Amino acid sequence: MTSDTATTLQASPTPSDARLRRATLDDAQALSTLAARTFTETFGHLYPPEDLAAFLADAYAVEKQRTILAHPDYAVWLLEHDGVAVGHAAAGPCGLPHAEVAPGDGEIKRLYLLQGHQGGGTGTRMMQTILAWLLRDGPRTLWVGAWSENLGAQRFYARHGFEKVGDYIFPVGSINDLEFILRRPAQP
Repeated sequence: MTSDTATTLQASPTPSDARLRRATLDDAQALSTLAARTFTETFGHLYPPEDLAAFLADAYAVEKQRTILAHPDYAVWLLEHDGVAVGHAAAGPCGLPHAEVAPGDGEIKRLYLLQGHQGGGTGTRMMQTILAWLLRDGPRTLWVGAWSENLGAQRFYARHGFEKVGDYIFPVGSINDLEFILRRPAQP
């Protein structure tokens, strides 16, 4: 999918169409804001406010988003509903700390929707777009990290062929989360 190509998706629970498109450098601010908002909606209750604020300021800084958006080995998508970004996804080379990660392996870096836009298959449609991009040059092993207590995400990834193969510590301020490493072997 090129940056000017869009896919129309049905966003739940509203009946209006949502548009999935490749993000550009011009989207860095919107991506930063949305990424912080979706992370906070999903995980914010787990962390002391100062830890959450420090993590968000670093992980989702506008400059970091620009760097990712400009990198030719990464792809980022925005899901927009009525012109407002309500979801985002990112993929690129695997950077997870697992001994079996090999050069050329791909990783789903992010796949988030605002809570009011979850359900109805929107996440699956976003996943299909990510998988198509990651597999555009042929089969390869794919990876994703998921919080150990996010059972919904683990079930979602399992439906797409991912299995737990390891874990690592993901720091959010002074809190160390246990993340599961999930892998989907190359499929001919």
